[in-house]
Amino acid sequence: MKKYYLHNPIYSLLLSLIFITSCNGQNKTQPQEIVKEPKTIPIGQPKMIKTQGTNQADNVHCGLQDKAGNLWFGTTGEGVYRYDGKSFTNFTVKDGLSNNTVWSILEDKTGNIWFGTKAGICRYDGKTFTSIPIAVTNGSNFYPINPANNNPSSKNAVWSIFQDKTGKLWFGTSDGVYCYNGTFFSHFLDNDSIINKNGLHLKMVESILEDKTGNIWFGSWDNEGLCRFDGKSITSFHPSGEVSIRRILEDKNGNLWIASRPNSVYRYDGKTFTNFTEKEGLSGVTSILEDKAGNIWFSADEDGGLWLFDGKSFTKFTTKEGLSHNGVWCIVEDRAGNIWVGTRNTGLYRYDGKTFTNFSE
Repeated sequence: MKKYYLHNPIYSLLLSLIFITSCNGQNKTQPQEIVKEPKTIPIGQPKMIKTQGTNQADNVHCGLQDKAGNLWFGTTGEGVYRYDGKSFTNFTVKDGLSNNTVWSILEDKTGNIWFGTKAGICRYDGKTFTSIPIAVTNGSNFYPINPANNNPSSKNAVWSIFQDKTGKLWFGTSDGVYCYNGTFFSHFLDNDSIINKNGLHLKMVESILEDKTGNIWFGSWDNEGLCRFDGKSITSFHPSGEVSIRRILEDKNGNLWIASRPNSVYRYDGKTFTNFTEKEGLSGVTSILEDKAGNIWFSADEDGGLWLFDGKSFTKFTTKEGLSHNGVWCIVEDRAGNIWVGTRNTGLYRYDGKTFTNFSE
């Protein structure tokens, strides 16, 4: 290959001028390119980026930390986010999720992550998302999982997921409560041995809990109140006439904390219901958490904010303390004791005991 050299100094001067002019032109356009960037993300500060075009009414609805230490957050429109401590990964229907609206999350004893969505159940085994239809026909209750089954019941919203001490999974759906023993689904109340004097249906169950004595509790907002199954019979409770129950939590002392929809919060010691709304003004509770120190946390919708109860007094956190929205729907404590808070407008914050750090757009 031949090589050519310019010996004329005039040509060299012209080339130099062209190069300098070109560089100056590039420098002038640089600020415009920076302005076009969506948002500047500080180094070391990951953000949960919205990809589905949801609006301010959507929220981070549920969450958990799995055995590997990853944090999972289910949203009402943006699918699921996994945070590994360094970055967020967004999973949607394009990745196999049943629906981008996720109401509940649970990690089972074998490490599978279960998602209750607006359109049925989805299971993640660490590699693949699999939609799991609850196959039932005419009330019959012993049908195996069949991914090819297109039974309409598979599209029911799954509001809650729970695994009991025996390993059995419970699902609260729009069509009632279902149990899964690892092979088959069964409709819980389709069992003649269960004494059901009140004729309960257990539809729209948003919370399922097994207490220390083995009772299974259900929070239904289909006007059936707080329901308890003692292994033989199912009974309904209506503290102060409450008929719609959103959340149930058992604390370390064995007390049940119950949030009604949308009014009151109660503590039940096995004999008496104590109303905390009348005295403290706490209402509209969407989630309850007991942290490692024994504090009880409450999230509340609309303008309710985040509440902390230390056993003696309540502390309320709002936008004044660093939240961007006072509508809070999700509370998760990580291994380090940080409290993660999910809000309206798909907001996510971490509270370290002093400061709220924003992890959303």
